[in-house]
Amino acid sequence: MRSSFIDFEKISDPVVFQAHALKLFEYQFEHNSVYRSYCDLINRNPSDVNTIEDIPFLPIQFFKSHKICSLPKAPKRFFESSGTTGQIRSKHYVYELELYEKSFELGFKRFYGDPKEYAIIALLPSYLERENASLVYMTERLIQRTNHPSSGFYLNEWKQLEKVLIDLEKKQQKTLLIGVTFALLDAIDRFSFDMKHTIIMETGGMKGMRKEWIRSALHDHLKKGFGVDYIHAEYGMTELLSQAYSKGDGLFYSPPWMHVLSRAPEDPFEILPYGKSGGLNIIDLANIDSCAFIATQDLGVVYSDGGFEVMGRFDQAEVRGCNLMVI
Repeated sequence: MRSSFIDFEKISDPVVFQAHALKLFEYQFEHNSVYRSYCDLINRNPSDVNTIEDIPFLPIQFFKSHKICSLPKAPKRFFESSGTTGQIRSKHYVYELELYEKSFELGFKRFYGDPKEYAIIALLPSYLERENASLVYMTERLIQRTNHPSSGFYLNEWKQLEKVLIDLEKKQQKTLLIGVTFALLDAIDRFSFDMKHTIIMETGGMKGMRKEWIRSALHDHLKKGFGVDYIHAEYGMTELLSQAYSKGDGLFYSPPWMHVLSRAPEDPFEILPYGKSGGLNIIDLANIDSCAFIATQDLGVVYSDGGFEVMGRFDQAEVRGCNLMVI
């Protein structure tokens, strides 16, 4: 039955998405012991689930305390979330890296076209300093697919970075500069740019390196420093195999195999109508071998066209049912 979920990229409309999601829920209810225990704890089983809004969403904190797997065999590797020293980090066990690669490559192509058209420059210092970062894995593979000699990771080579970006601009080479927020700010503290052929994409992440910014002020500052009209953004996380992208103004869109809903802050089992702010629940149908239905700690708003905004995070959010984590 697992093989029937592998072609998630063929999902074309909401009706097909819902049918696929409901079948995957039944599969993971049956084969994922942690998810099954959570569903039992909240008294939810497949006979109660008729729409995607009925599906139980596993609190993301479980990835820190349990091995979330829907297969009995040993995984090929795991990805691990960032965190300060002493923090418990989430682990996402991956059985087929090919599924992850298919998801992020097709997702990128859907929003930006073939990676072969680009030079990709990565400013991800905090991620490069640790092992098992899914963002580094994704970016590294996309860089490899560009086959461009200037593509690569730049850590502290600021003068070289400036030279490469200016040279690419002169050649009118389509370029993607993807970086954590504090590294992009560091770049424009050192240099001024006038980018006409470069997409600036921030992945979030201050991690105590700088003061926190309001998104609109941050993007205005980055737009001025890089000389661009829009700041793009990537929304992904260790616990997912798919990403959403924003091409400006903080409005994200997902590929057809990923869907976002919002839940009431005071009742984690109530799905909110479009336009109401709440906790973000994510369905990622590429997450075949872990859990495809995740209640994140992000706050946001989902709109009727499928777009969503991220407004912040719950502080030490407690989700009903998390007492399972001590079982």
